[in-house]
Amino acid sequence: MKLHLKIWRQKKAQAPGGLVDYELDGVSPDSSFLEMLDLLNEKLILAGQDPVAFDHDCREGICGMCSLVVNGVAHGQDREQVKQVTVCQLHMRHFHDGETIVVEPWRARAFPVIKDLVVERRAFDRIIQAGGYISVSTGSAPDANAMPIPKKQADMSFDAAACIGCGACVAACPNASAMLFTSAKIAHLNALPQGQTERYQRVVDMVAQMDDELFGSCTNMGECEAVCPKDISLDFIARMNKDLILASLMGVERGNKIERNGSN
Repeated sequence: MKLHLKIWRQKKAQAPGGLVDYELDGVSPDSSFLEMLDLLNEKLILAGQDPVAFDHDCREGICGMCSLVVNGVAHGQDREQVKQVTVCQLHMRHFHDGETIVVEPWRARAFPVIKDLVVERRAFDRIIQAGGYISVSTGSAPDANAMPIPKKQADMSFDAAACIGCGACVAACPNASAMLFTSAKIAHLNALPQGQTERYQRVVDMVAQMDDELFGSCTNMGECEAVCPKDISLDFIARMNKDLILASLMGVERGNKIERNGSN
């Protein structure tokens, strides 16, 4: 395959950036999108040029590192459209020979560009740090069935915990909202008996931290759910809002604030 690539290049956060054109030939239809970028970088290095910086880790659709907007779609478009995929699971057979492909980083004020296609997503870490934990007694592990959990609650928690924190929901949202991510991280704990101790404090602290990180508000556009590679449902946002209202009625105030430098 021969491809015409338009890739966002930016040396550092404060530097101006722009789309740069590249021609790439000899791309296998069976290679993944990231393998195609590897091929491009090999070509650039051999030519004495600076390779394109992009995030990646497991390349198995688990880590959530491959944060790219491909042709205007977060993680790109699987043309078989069985389900949404991560960039590392997107294969070049979904593109046409001679096609022009535009590759950009996530676009959000809370996700500043570090270099080229790499953005800083520590805002997500601080949201989790604000309340994504439970208080449990230390000691030996309890028996597996010591605390029976109804299947409905267990399934709900598992569905929410599938979130890999990639940030596609933020990149796709017109408001750059992090509501889907935050609600999933809240729901997978609030759905279980072990998460009830901090339930309302958790939702207050994590939502407040989300606002501190300058993410936008949710206006129910649904773009977040459409691009989520793990099919996280909008229902979790409704559940989070319900718990937030209840916490307000109970007079729960913010108790944990995480500063942007990472300290309390």
